[in-house]
Formats: sequence, structure tokens, C-alpha cells
Amino acid sequence: MDARVALLHLWTVFVLLTAVLIDAEVYTNTWAVRISGGPQEADRIAEEHGFINLGNVFGDYYHFRHHAVEKRALSGHKGMHIRLQKEPQVAWAEQQVVRKRKKRDLYEDPTDPDFPKQWYLSTPTHQDLNAKIAWAQGYTGKGVVVTILDDGIEKDHPDLISNYDPDASYDVNDGDADPQPRYTQRNENRHGTRCAGEVAAAANNGVCGVGVAYNAKIGGVRMLDGEVTDVVEAHSLSLNPQHIHIYSASWGPEDDGKSLDGPAKLAKEAFLQGITKGRSGLGSIFVWASGNGGREQDSCNCDGYTNSIYTLSISSTTQSGNVPWYSEPCSSTLATTFSSGNPGEKQIVTTDLRQKCTDSHTGTSASAPLAAGIIALALEANMNLTWRDMQHLVVRTSQPRHLSAGDWKTNGVGRRVSHSYGYGLLDAGAMVVLAQNWTTVGSQHQCVHTMLTEPRDIGNKLVFSKSVDACWGRPEYVSSLEHVQARLTLSHNQRGKLAVHLVSPLGTRSTLLFPRPKDLSSEGFNDWAFMTTHSWDEDPQGEWTLEIENVAANRRDYGVLSQFTLICGGLAPTSSTRHRLISLGLRTTAARPLTPSRSASSAALASPSSSRVV
Repeated sequence: MDARVALLHLWTVFVLLTAVLIDAEVYTNTWAVRISGGPQEADRIAEEHGFINLGNVFGDYYHFRHHAVEKRALSGHKGMHIRLQKEPQVAWAEQQVVRKRKKRDLYEDPTDPDFPKQWYLSTPTHQDLNAKIAWAQGYTGKGVVVTILDDGIEKDHPDLISNYDPDASYDVNDGDADPQPRYTQRNENRHGTRCAGEVAAAANNGVCGVGVAYNAKIGGVRMLDGEVTDVVEAHSLSLNPQHIHIYSASWGPEDDGKSLDGPAKLAKEAFLQGITKGRSGLGSIFVWASGNGGREQDSCNCDGYTNSIYTLSISSTTQSGNVPWYSEPCSSTLATTFSSGNPGEKQIVTTDLRQKCTDSHTGTSASAPLAAGIIALALEANMNLTWRDMQHLVVRTSQPRHLSAGDWKTNGVGRRVSHSYGYGLLDAGAMVVLAQNWTTVGSQHQCVHTMLTEPRDIGNKLVFSKSVDACWGRPEYVSSLEHVQARLTLSHNQRGKLAVHLVSPLGTRSTLLFPRPKDLSSEGFNDWAFMTTHSWDEDPQGEWTLEIENVAANRRDYGVLSQFTLICGGLAPTSSTRHRLISLGLRTTAARPLTPSRSASSAALASPSSSRVV
């Protein structure tokens, strides 16, 4: 018993001492000193007494630090203080103490019933999209408008109604202002409502979970529940571009492993108008799902929407950080968010049709809206970001760690990049931090090089190399790459047998086209612009190599490359560009939702067009 009493006394003393230490003043090894005579006199006094002059604070006040004094101590250094005070030019000096300060934010986790199920927003292991870090800094999407281009949005859903924006909504299929989905027994028009909830489902309202940007405004364009034409797409892509900031699309051509399709004349013009005139010239931000054709061995570089330089193409990873079975690899993918995986792996929690909730949203359809929500957080942090600024932020903050793939490589400026994941998993916390003080990139330069002067037989393998000057000495000179396009015209009796690679002067190898065994077409490629993001920030000057390989050659195969145009898009050398890259340690050099189905019966759910929804 005596031993227990003694231990109790010791514990009490320990607690009291801890409390005293917590409340005690902590003295640092820095001083604030008021000195007359200017900076030179301050430097003299600092040097004479072993201090480093950290600079002028304001007026006659200077900040000194002394390496011989403890960085943290419970008592002041009187001797040093007295020596400073003896200096005739020192009017006042004070050793600095640590002052307790706390951010006055009131952030707490959302109370929504399904928020604990939203594993991709926050996990104890931090293998998530880092949304809580952005929220804790006060960024929740307020003031940002996102619209979902899809099969409609249930505007009166209890988890969407408070954020619903009629000015970001329209029914292109029926030509009226109401984007409400058409209800059927099979609920096939649930896709847009599910995507909308991922972006902006309201917080702390007792319904479902939360959107990544739960204070953003959300709209919907009903355009997939009917015949999808060029006019339908263009109308949707160009809706209210001075009001809408972000357009999220989870659809595209069929993911059948043999289609080669993209935007037609009006849709192309809508993209161009959006990036040049949208958001008062800052550019509309188009977020696109990369596609679900993995089972068909499809390539998203054969999809002219994800392959466009104007879209921010997003792929998926599973809960365990693996490549999903439906994922399409391609060099145009910029980054990744979470989605569904194999049976037993968790899926995405969001709003559902008929005012319900679901925990089974899937495919790259679910990944693009998560990215749109994160981009909304970054835009709230800096509303002056251009469409290209946003792509730069994504490249610089996406995280390769935790993502498993066999093709990770380090590009010419030291970044990890993959055909399955782009630059990695989006990081909302890092995005908003970098966005806050981001200096906008300069104007976009495009240097066009005609690489081929006469046709070349492909045979079993064609390797073609040529050096370029990146338009050196001309107004369109590019010193630092963003997007690289290889516009190819080639004939082949079975184009699905072809693999196409592009190697940059710094040795970064991009696969522009993976073989597609189901593509038996003899039409080849007619001025098709294959795009890669893998050489971002590299210097384009030097030798580029194009490799075209017939992976299943036989004697009857025959192909000719008749056009190869290299388009280098990026930045011109400005002092601000060089400064920013150096500070980052870089060298200054017709459609249906994209939700995968494992059964052929899913074709019955497709819209009347021959396109696919991701």
C-alpha cells in the first residue's frame, strides 16, 4: 500500500510539473532590437556580439538570432541582453518568447450519416484525396460553379437542392430550362445525379454523404437522354460560359476497343471558344473521364475528347491503389482519383435518383466528378487561375505514391508518370496551397514542325528521328513543354495491330497508341492528333523519335506513314517562368455514361447514340 501511495504522489508531482511547464514562457534564441544609425549599424552590433541580423522589421527595429543561445529555454539569457543594452545605439532590446496562437477556424468533420463511408475523402492511413486538409483551410467550393454534362440532375434531391444552380442547368434534349432526369423503371438516367453529388452534395444536413466541394454551386445539362449530335454536344459545352467555371463530363465514344472518334466541327469550336473566352478569358475548365474500355483493350488516345489538350483527363484507381479492370492506359491522362475495383473493394458514395443515396457508383464516371470537386476547391483558393494554370497545378501536386502500376517512369525533369495514372492521385490539400500564391503562366505558344517530307513504309517496324529547334528565334518559340501532339496520317490494313511510341529529346518515352486487338479497321489514321502529357516542363529542342511497330505482323500486312506533324505546346522563356521552375527544382529547359458493366446486357442501358458514358 505504501508503494502505491508513493507512486500516486509521484504521479501528482509529475502532472503538476507538466502543467507548470506547459504554461511557462519559452524563450527563443532571437531578439527584437531597436537601433538608431541604420542597417549598417545594426549589422555591426550583430556581428560584434555574435548575432545574425535577420533583417529590418520596420522603422528602427531589427530581428537578431544567436546560435550560441538555446533555441528553446525556460529562462531568458540575461548576459546577452545586458551586453546589447550597453551599446549606445541600442534604445531597446527584448528576447523573444513563444506566444500561443491558434487558428480561429471552426472546422469539424461533416456530420452527414454516410460521410464515414466516404473512404476516398479521408482515411486514417492518409491514402485518400486529402480533402479534409483543404476543408480545414476554409476551402469548400464556395463561389465556384460546376455543371454536370450528362442525363440530367435531380435538382430537388435533398442533398443537392441547397446548392442547385438553375443558371448552370439546361435540358438540351428537350430544349427547356429544366434538367430533371426522365424517370424509368430501370433508373438508367441516374448517372448525372450520382456525379453531381460527388461534387457538391451539401454538408451537415443529415442526408447521404458530402461532395468534395460541398459549398459549390452545382448544375446539370440533360444531353445524353436522346440522340447525341454535334449540335447537342456543342450547346452543352458552351452553356453560360461566363457563369459556369467547370464542366464535368463522364462520356465519350464507345469503349469497344475499335472506335476512333472525337468532337466534330461545332464541338471542336465550343472547346476553343471555352478556353479562349470562357470565365472572362481565363478559360472554361473541362474535366473528362478517361474511359472504361480496359476489358476491350481500348486506348483513350483513340477518344478525341480525352485526347484533347483542352480537357483535363482523369483516370481511376481502386481502394487498394491498383489499376482497375476497366481502366484504359494512354499518354493523354493527366491524373487520377479513386473509384470502384474488383468485387469486395469499396465503391463511391453519392446521391442517387429518386432522392436516395448509393454506395455503389463506379468506373471512371465516378473519378471525373471527384476531380471536378477538387479543382473547384483550388479555384476558390485562387479565382484567377487559367485553364492551363489548373493543369500545371495538377501536374505539380498529384501523388504517385500508393498507386501500383508496371509502367511508372521518371521523365526528363524528374517527375514520375504512368500511362494508367498520369502524374498520380489528386491531392486536394496540396492543390489549394499551391493555388493560393500561384503566378499565372504566360501565353500559350504552339510550335508546329513538319517532320516528314516523303512517305515511309511501316513494315514490321518504322523508326523515324528528326531534330527540331522548337521555333527558336520566332514568336511561337517554346522553351518548356505542356502538351505534345503527333498528328499522323497512316494507312494500314489492320490498324489495331499497331503500337506507336514517341521519344522526347530528354528520353521520355510515351506510348501514343497501344495495340487494340479488336480494331480490325483498314481505314488507318487520317491526320489524327495523338497527345502526350508525359514531357511536361521538358525542353523540346533536340531529337524526337517516332516508332511505329506492327506487333502481330504477317506477310500480308502493309502500311505507310504519309504525314507526321509534331506540335509542341507550352511556355516561352520569361523570367517569371524560369524563376518558378527553378524554385520547384526543375530545369528551365454520341454518348452514354462511363459506368462499366461486366455483362453485355448493359448495352440495353445505352442511349440511342453509338457513344459511351464513362
